[in-house]
Amino acid sequence: MVTNNIEEYKGVYVFAQQVDNEISGIALELLGKGKELAAKLETEVTAVLIGYNVKGLADKLAEYGADKVILVDDPELETYRTEPYAHALASVIEKYKPEIVLVGATAIGRDLGPTVSARVQTGLTADCTVLEIGDFPLVAIPGQEQKHNQLLMTRPAFGGNTIATIACPDNRPQMATVRPGVMQKIAPIAGAKAVIEEYNPGFTPNNKYVTIKEVVKAVSDTVDIMDAKILVSGGRGVGSAENFKILEDLAEVLGGTVSCSRAVVDNGWKPKDLQVGQTGKTVRPQIYFAIGISGAIQHVAGMEESDVIIAINKDETAPIFEVADYGLVGDLNKIVPKLTEAIKAYKANKNAQ
Repeated sequence: MVTNNIEEYKGVYVFAQQVDNEISGIALELLGKGKELAAKLETEVTAVLIGYNVKGLADKLAEYGADKVILVDDPELETYRTEPYAHALASVIEKYKPEIVLVGATAIGRDLGPTVSARVQTGLTADCTVLEIGDFPLVAIPGQEQKHNQLLMTRPAFGGNTIATIACPDNRPQMATVRPGVMQKIAPIAGAKAVIEEYNPGFTPNNKYVTIKEVVKAVSDTVDIMDAKILVSGGRGVGSAENFKILEDLAEVLGGTVSCSRAVVDNGWKPKDLQVGQTGKTVRPQIYFAIGISGAIQHVAGMEESDVIIAINKDETAPIFEVADYGLVGDLNKIVPKLTEAIKAYKANKNAQ
């Protein structure tokens, strides 16, 4: 599908990812951003819900901002597989002609988004951190048309050392993937209802359809750091996997969760699930402790919107202090245990009163 008349394309569409009949948080976050973009374009936001026996999820999508839900429901869509899902979403795009399509940069979305963009012959900007409506080129260039109401997709490039703003002015839809935690959900609108339109393009299994023999679910005993109110995050400066015990003690007394930087994961000290940053997770806790973390831009991108940032580092010139609300310069091996004991004593004293 080559875009001939881009004026035909209207509306903001969000791929409403669901797994095991449960809407993924990223879908609700994208509906929040989609609603904001749609308001600027004076159009509606539509959720595209793909799966099997998932109609019951439509009301939740409405509560989080969907004006309309396009439901593609078929037994072939029970478990995510690239080909049937790509066929479903590409068919929706070809039939309904959305101006913008947003997809979560999850394991599913990173597979689905590029496949669909190639199939409908449009561009896709991956891992966006900012989405807004504006003019492109950003600054008018003599002799070149400046197009209005374009989706401006901003993402880090070259390892986070520069920021690129990308547009797709000549093709539709404009497609972007966004990592979980980057955008924010709206407060749910109780009792909201969306118009539900059922659409089935038909599914004929071919040699691109994989057969799923068995689904083995991993059981994790780690808390999702994106949901934590208090994060105690350690970096290379912690020194070893064993030394994370002092951070775990602090997290326990605070009722918080331990997280880490990429260097820690690369060293094998902590699992990837706990990584904060551009290649990890974006978090927004009420309190974020950055302990032994230098503050590389890639890490800061994942935690700079925390309400309060407390940095502990022996290097007073560490970049982390530039984003921290409070900073302690010194040996974390001395400071952290003392902080833990002080909080324990304070809580014991408070409980005794």
